Amino acid sequence: MGLFNNLTKIVLVIEYNGKGYYGFQWQKDLPTVQGELEKAIYKLTGERRRVIAACRTDTGVHAKGQVASFRTNSKLPPQTFIKGLNHYLPEDIAVTRAGRVSEKFNVRKDAIKREYEYFILNRKSRSPLACDFSFLLSGELNIEDMNVACNLLVGKHDFASFVTSWDRKESTVRHIYEAEVNKEGDFVKFRVLANSFLTHQVRNTMGTLVRVGTGKIDVEDFKNILEAKKLSLAGPAAPACGLRLKRVIYADSSEFKI
Repeated sequence: MGLFNNLTKIVLVIEYNGKGYYGFQWQKDLPTVQGELEKAIYKLTGERRRVIAACRTDTGVHAKGQVASFRTNSKLPPQTFIKGLNHYLPEDIAVTRAGRVSEKFNVRKDAIKREYEYFILNRKSRSPLACDFSFLLSGELNIEDMNVACNLLVGKHDFASFVTSWDRKESTVRHIYEAEVNKEGDFVKFRVLANSFLTHQVRNTMGTLVRVGTGKIDVEDFKNILEAKKLSLAGPAAPACGLRLKRVIYADSSEFKI
């Protein structure tokens, strides 16, 4: 009972290159970000602790601002957790922030918004420097039409068409606050902000926007896909390499500030 009473909750902000991992969530006999974090926590504290994340990124997906938490008996200060965990973590995962929070704080349920970015390298030749973090697309894209389609996404909608499969009781309705496409030099970036996302929603959305941008479908077709609310209608999913979880947002009144 005494050990239980000594437990406190640590929150981490994590950056990672997802290329070598089968997503964030632990999987038996497969490398995952959660698995590496839990091994590092054990090496640092001697405790076997379960890590909970705000978002379950998929295989090959990257993160700039993933947020995760775990309970511990350790009294190490937050800065020591950052330094110690980074010592034991592989080079493609890093803790950038850490802090103690109360037991009532929940990294998943208390998050009010999530922001993702998707990067397309829009040129003829590949880039050895950007290949891990972008999708190479050589054809011309109509950015204006893609943004008209993005405007249709904004608001509260049933995004069932943008889900590959769905067997949960949870609703497929989500609220998108912002969605836009911008071109900067050789890169086209899709940015989307929502309360939360369905499995593969962002990649299926990006894949459909690319079809709009390349003229394979028009904006009216995109609207019909959205309004159909039919599983697997959107896509095909854009490759995981271009997707990045940029940040998880909490209310101003939250005890954990990003």
